[in-house]
Amino acid sequence: MHDVGGGRDADNVSMTKSGARWLPGQLGWLWLTALAIALDQITKHMVVARFDLFERLEVLPFFNLTLAYNTGAAFSFLAEAGGWQRWFFTLVALGASALILVWLARLRDERLQGAGLALILAGALGNLYDRIVLGHVVDFLDFHWAGWHFPAFNLADTAITIGAGLIILDMILGGRGRHER
Repeated sequence: MHDVGGGRDADNVSMTKSGARWLPGQLGWLWLTALAIALDQITKHMVVARFDLFERLEVLPFFNLTLAYNTGAAFSFLAEAGGWQRWFFTLVALGASALILVWLARLRDERLQGAGLALILAGALGNLYDRIVLGHVVDFLDFHWAGWHFPAFNLADTAITIGAGLIILDMILGGRGRHER
C-alpha cells in the first residue's frame, strides 16, 4: 500500500469501493453520533414541551417519564455548586470530545471501539448543548423500585453508557470483533 500524507499508511483511511479516500480511522461512525444527538435533542424537546418541572407520567410500574433539570454532572454531582460547574463541565465535555475525535481518527479496524466512541461523543455533545444553551441538562427517564428512584437521566446519558459498554466488550473480546483482512 502507498503512504497517505504525514507518514500514516493507507490502512488507517476508510476506503470506498472505488478505493477513494473517505475518512481517516473510524470517523465513519460519526453518522451514529449525529443520529444519537438528534434523538437525544428531539426527546428532550418533546418532554420540555409536554411536562412541567418534576411532573411525572407513569409508563410502567417501575418507570416514569418526568422533567428534571440537572446543573451538575452524573447523579447531580456538584449541582448545587453555585454556577461555576456549568463552565467547568462545558470545558470537560469540549476536551473529551476533541480527544474522542482524535482517537476515532487513529483507530484502524476497531469497529466496536469506533461505535462506542461515537456514542460517547454523542452523549457528551448532547448534554453539552443543553448546558451551553439552557444552563442545565434536561433529564426525563425515571426508573424506580420499592420507593427508591435511580437519578433521572436522558438519551445522551444512555448513549454514553452503551458506548462505554461497547468499549469494555471490545476489551473483553480482545479485539476479536475487529474486521478481518
